[in-house]
Amino acid sequence: QVQLVESGGGLVQAGGSLRVSCAASGRPFSSFTMAWFRQAPGKEREFVTTISVSGDSTRYVDSVKGRFTISRDNAKNTVYLQMSSLKPEDTAVYYCAAGRGGIYYTGSYDLLNSYDYWGQGTQVTVSS
Repeated sequence: QVQLVESGGGLVQAGGSLRVSCAASGRPFSSFTMAWFRQAPGKEREFVTTISVSGDSTRYVDSVKGRFTISRDNAKNTVYLQMSSLKPEDTAVYYCAAGRGGIYYTGSYDLLNSYDYWGQGTQVTVSS
């Protein structure tokens, strides 16, 4: 089992920045592909970004490229999402997810059912 706990969400004005974190406990963090998804009110949960086991490779959904940065610290069992130039349409609950290490290198890294463990989510609200 892996427990994931997100933190750092909040209210920010459009154009601002925010960093959310996800702390993991349980099975070795360094063996998991990590990802962030988000779910806006009335919408389905969607993929945002993922990072490889080693942290040397990342992927992003087009809508956040150049604005969001995912990173991980395997020594601290933590994955981060740095969000900049935030827009009102970024408003959502942001979820951290962990999946098997090989997921990153498949065509399924952006699918919800590719991930075995989920955090409870943290709310990010961007005001216009």
